[in-house]
Amino acid sequence: MSKEQKKELFYTQSKDQVLSGLETSADGLTKAEAKQRLTEYGRNELDEGEKRSLFMKFLDQFKDLMIIILLVAAALSVITEGMNGLTDAIIILAVVVLNAAFGVYQEGQAEAAIEALKSMSSPLARVRRDGHVVEVDSKELVPGDIVLLEAGDVVPADMRLLEAASLKIEEAALTGESVPVEKDLSIEVAADAGIGDRVNMAYQNSNVTYGRATGVVTNTGMYTEVGHIAGMLANADETDTPLKQNLHHLSKILTYVVLAVAAVTFAVGMFRGQKPLEGLMTAVALAVAAIQIGRAHV
Repeated sequence: MSKEQKKELFYTQSKDQVLSGLETSADGLTKAEAKQRLTEYGRNELDEGEKRSLFMKFLDQFKDLMIIILLVAAALSVITEGMNGLTDAIIILAVVVLNAAFGVYQEGQAEAAIEALKSMSSPLARVRRDGHVVEVDSKELVPGDIVLLEAGDVVPADMRLLEAASLKIEEAALTGESVPVEKDLSIEVAADAGIGDRVNMAYQNSNVTYGRATGVVTNTGMYTEVGHIAGMLANADETDTPLKQNLHHLSKILTYVVLAVAAVTFAVGMFRGQKPLEGLMTAVALAVAAIQIGRAHV
């Protein structure tokens, strides 16, 4: 388990405060310190999360109660009506399979987006180690490393700039703004400033279009701004808004109420002499129709 990195407002701090907080200096880390921090913080790369097979993704789409009820309805349609109910069963199964396929597609889109973010990363970085400038694999960068940037570079990690000469960085991947941002270390940045207004910071996967700079790595891997985006993409299905949570809760209550009404309908049908399978099919049909209408309105 990697050590948690500091999530401070580095852009509001002075250079000395940032260096002190990251326990480093303008001369950079030693190889021994960098190796130790790499062990503690982990590699500077995006975590894709657990890789699942296409079959498991498809299977996960059938966990919803409504889908289970529809499958039961399809089975009962064939059992009670034989070949006459085959058409209804095929239609129900087609809807369920299409719904599952769409769910798998959405999950695949999220994974593709994370892969796209990973492909934007810089393979190498110039850092100061033991007082000398060396090239290292950008995945081996750690908080506290001193990185040198120049025009044409891709920023390898989130950094607080220490020196900048006519520096301009294109941050479209983060802000959507195609015009390069001119960095200025003399401006005091407010705590509530957006990413595009943090003119003393350089963020991973952004492109240096002009000038040169030196900066100290503040965050790597999933603790960078790009890592935050990747985390949201990976957990898109797990992160619900309060409104979505409330609607899901209401939908679940309605489902249980409708199932109870369907059970009562089945019991009444049996009491009145209706055939068991016919009564069961009527109850399931009522449940499916009512749940669909209820969810459409929710």
